[in-house]
Amino acid sequence: MNDVPFVKMQGCGNDFVILKRRPGMAPPEARLISRLADRRRGIGFDQLVLLEPAEEATARLRFFNADGSEAGACGNATRCVARLLADRGAGREPLLETAAGAIPCRVGEDGRVTVRLPPPRFDWREIPLAEPCDTLALPLELPGLPPPVAVNMGNPHAVFFVADLKALDVEGLGRRIERHPLFPERVNVGFAQLRGGEAIRLRVFERGSGLTPACGSGACAALVAAVRKGLVAGRARLLLDGGTLEIAWPGEGAVEMTGPAAYCFRGSFRPEELVSD
Repeated sequence: MNDVPFVKMQGCGNDFVILKRRPGMAPPEARLISRLADRRRGIGFDQLVLLEPAEEATARLRFFNADGSEAGACGNATRCVARLLADRGAGREPLLETAAGAIPCRVGEDGRVTVRLPPPRFDWREIPLAEPCDTLALPLELPGLPPPVAVNMGNPHAVFFVADLKALDVEGLGRRIERHPLFPERVNVGFAQLRGGEAIRLRVFERGSGLTPACGSGACAALVAAVRKGLVAGRARLLLDGGTLEIAWPGEGAVEMTGPAAYCFRGSFRPEELVSD
């Protein structure tokens, strides 16, 4: 049995196991990923990140949710990988290739990382949605909730702007909305409340992982949605359960996100032992 080394990192409490794909190594199967994600029987994480070689970038990233499904993007994980590669000698400005596009990164001396995520998409086909809809006001009839805004940040998001976030059952609503028939590929569900001083309080139920302390792409989606609705001027602090992210989007082009990326621990595991029972 061969040990598989890993690094565990976190950004605003959103935690990741990062693996380097070695020659001849197949991508981990869903059963192994879900066992690794188990916080009692495995390592525990929100997403697994697989590093692969890239011809025109520092590395290619693949993201897997805790249930084993693959995601196209993860902002917090991208920041963590950027810091890891910089610390391993790849330079302070790695370029990371993802299914959502190439992401330029900048790693600060203080450990904070800035990433420039590809431009958001808004057409109903690109979210994707099951039918033509106004993506600024989706036709979801949910008691006590306004119509959400749909944004694709490399993965689909539905953002609800609410008056009192504390009054909501975010986990229960998120679990219900994630699999609504309007979203054929499921959806990440964000609940946002405007605060003074260009701040937005946000909680996100991530598809395939559930309620997490933070969601980088969800924070970007919330800022983009707020700009589209005229609620903020193009920049805000996103206040998540696990910390604060600074997001900027001028109304077109890339979305810039800055936030922390920290190490948890290093280790190794044997796949055969984790899936033997």
